[in-house]
Amino acid sequence: SRFETCWPALMKDSHGVIIIFNPELPSHLKEIEMWYSCFVQQQPLLDSQCLLVAHHKPGSAGDTENLSLAYPLNKLKLIHSNLEEDPEDVRMEFMKYFRSIITLINESREREEMSIIS
Repeated sequence: SRFETCWPALMKDSHGVIIIFNPELPSHLKEIEMWYSCFVQQQPLLDSQCLLVAHHKPGSAGDTENLSLAYPLNKLKLIHSNLEEDPEDVRMEFMKYFRSIITLINESREREEMSIIS
């Protein structure tokens, strides 16, 4: 993609990656493997630092709720967002995700401080 040259700058010092995709587009399902590979595995970030969001457009076919992703994407936290039906649910999931990232950052900072002291 024409933005690939910007990726290293985007990735530098990132603590989390959220990948939003349209589960009805087969091309998106292939692309998220590439995004995961570039932005999570090569960083390297932990799987817990990545959140997948299957975004359902208004009036979309409902059957993609039972989305089964192949390995390694099936190890990631996956949430379905449908802002018409349940925006509150999505908000709660985002808050949980952000809290887990903040916890990770604090833990690694504490580890660094301890290693400097010792």
